[in-house]
Amino acid sequence: MFHDIRAVLFDLDGTLIDSAPDLGAAADKMRTDRGLPSLPLARYRPMAGAGARGMLGEAFGMTPDHPEFAAWREEFFVNYESRMTESTTIFDGVPELVSQLLQHNLAWGVVTNKAARFTEPLTRALPLFRTAGAVVSGDTTPHAKPHPAPLLEAAARLKLPPEQCVYVGDDERDIVAGLAAGMRTVAATYGYLGATTDPKEWGAHAAIKSPSDLLQLLACA
Repeated sequence: MFHDIRAVLFDLDGTLIDSAPDLGAAADKMRTDRGLPSLPLARYRPMAGAGARGMLGEAFGMTPDHPEFAAWREEFFVNYESRMTESTTIFDGVPELVSQLLQHNLAWGVVTNKAARFTEPLTRALPLFRTAGAVVSGDTTPHAKPHPAPLLEAAARLKLPPEQCVYVGDDERDIVAGLAAGMRTVAATYGYLGATTDPKEWGAHAAIKSPSDLLQLLACA
């Protein structure tokens, strides 16, 4: 159980929201636009946490060193921008979790590697985020996770020392960033875990199988 915590910071995709259907659809449109058969969402879901790199890798086997990667990534971004909230949902239990945090006078916020180009309209469109005390995107600071800079920026916006914050995420880079920032860390194992990923190896202080499990760690249950 964690003590002396005053805020909880979360990763976005795979931790608070299930954006895999819209991310997958954006990549799949690129396939069908090229006359290729559609792929099932189940193919895209494990790679959703890796953004454009993961989606283009799954859809086309394309890696960032491909000469056309930048152009295809922008095409993916445009597709995604046009449908960011079409099929994206909040994970079950997250609204109740946020409500409990607020009732216990705990601040909360978001630290994501998603660019502000997407984070800002997405969080504005979803009522859940109206009570967030900080929303930090992948390009808010000069460094993205696993660098601790975005997490330290979020703590500064909340006017709290990092050691009074918990960071929750579904990817190893989230835990690496949280530890480097001096925060308590929680692995969200209900997120977009790839088949080769073992959260036990990340070094997080704790792991949760559902959003509500976090309340036990914070003594809010």
